[in-house]
Amino acid sequence: MEYIVVIDDDQSIRETITNFLKRQGYYVESSENGKEGLELIKRRTPDLVISDYKMPGMTGVELLEKTKEIDSKIHFIIITAFDDMKTTVEAMQKGAYDFIEKPLETEKLKIVIKRALENKKLSEKLDAIIEENAENYDLNNILVGKTASMKELYKKIGQISSSRVTVLIQGESGTGKELVARAIHYGGETKNSPFVPVNCTALTETLLESELFGHVKGAFTGSIKDKKGKFELAGEGTILLDEISEISPNLQVKLLRILQEKEFEPVGGEKTIPMKARIIAVTNKNLEKLVKEGKFREDLYYRLNVITINLPTLRDRKDDIPLLINHLLNKINRDLHKSVTKVPDSVMRALTDHEWIGNVRELENTLMQAVVLSNGDVLEENKLMLKNVESRLYEFDSYLNYSLNDIEKLHIENMLNHLNWDKPKTAKILGISLPTLYSKIENYKISQK
Repeated sequence: MEYIVVIDDDQSIRETITNFLKRQGYYVESSENGKEGLELIKRRTPDLVISDYKMPGMTGVELLEKTKEIDSKIHFIIITAFDDMKTTVEAMQKGAYDFIEKPLETEKLKIVIKRALENKKLSEKLDAIIEENAENYDLNNILVGKTASMKELYKKIGQISSSRVTVLIQGESGTGKELVARAIHYGGETKNSPFVPVNCTALTETLLESELFGHVKGAFTGSIKDKKGKFELAGEGTILLDEISEISPNLQVKLLRILQEKEFEPVGGEKTIPMKARIIAVTNKNLEKLVKEGKFREDLYYRLNVITINLPTLRDRKDDIPLLINHLLNKINRDLHKSVTKVPDSVMRALTDHEWIGNVRELENTLMQAVVLSNGDVLEENKLMLKNVESRLYEFDSYLNYSLNDIEKLHIENMLNHLNWDKPKTAKILGISLPTLYSKIENYKISQK
């Protein structure tokens, strides 16, 4: 029989809840204030505590904090007439399972209590499961997976990282192309030199040319001093050209020359600068197909295609999904200061069976949403926002008139607002550097509201 402690300074409410719960078959004890209630909790650990928020001597939130110090697994529901946002947010941040406003609806209370107790049972059950192959969840791993395709990828990274050969990485959005590029860079002889990523879609042709090659003072309006380009800043390290398929024909010609001659000139300059960096080009499109369609230079394609890595989709390596879920949950919990660490079998099946069109990035975003919404330490199935193909198509149709920049701006803005403008945390979750985030905030004129 589950043991519940009820604490409320209003005798009529306290007795109403207590009698209602006893009729439901629970063992119930009650108290009129937080101090006495805390003694009940210390004497015998309850499954659930139901407490008023505003009480003499100790508030419900203060009692919640002290209860969690005794046993973090005790579930806690706060009831109050003060249903303002600040109070609600504070209670949920401190670990309340739920927050219910007065006057109480007995049916709603019944449902919430049932869910809280089921959640606690599930948590205890999952606590007893001994995790196997714990080494697979090591956060030091940049890439996660044990399927045959991932093992082949690891071998290829090992072979490539020991040389300075040009690499072309192809794969759908969200498959981890930049992670592979970083693994190549930091796994070999370039690890002590700069890793310089460039998003080829984020800048106009003129600005991208200046960004890549640099410019001399007076090269164009606004160029008041010399500026080094990414190729020069990369030194003997790695320059990552993200979305290489999007560069203009003019820049394709200049990039071809760099690959052939191993040198370049700043915009408006005459001095030739040697290019020592290794180039890793990344795209979510099929470059060979673009060559056949006349949209990408064939000679540049062959220069980039010295070594090609085609990343598998998440749909093609579903056996890796449980490993990824544990890996990503560790990362998300650390970033968001949460402790949602337990995944029921039914939730694991739902996530494994899902068609991840957005691959690992979509899986991570789905887990992040569920972690934020989950109460307790169990990833609850009703918190998963899984979209079917039809809803994706509808959603895509609603964005047809948006540019890539519009969508990027909207996503960055939403993430900043969601994290209360914590820029370091936002940059980390978005997978970009803090300076890049500041640059995008400035470029998109995003402001805190």
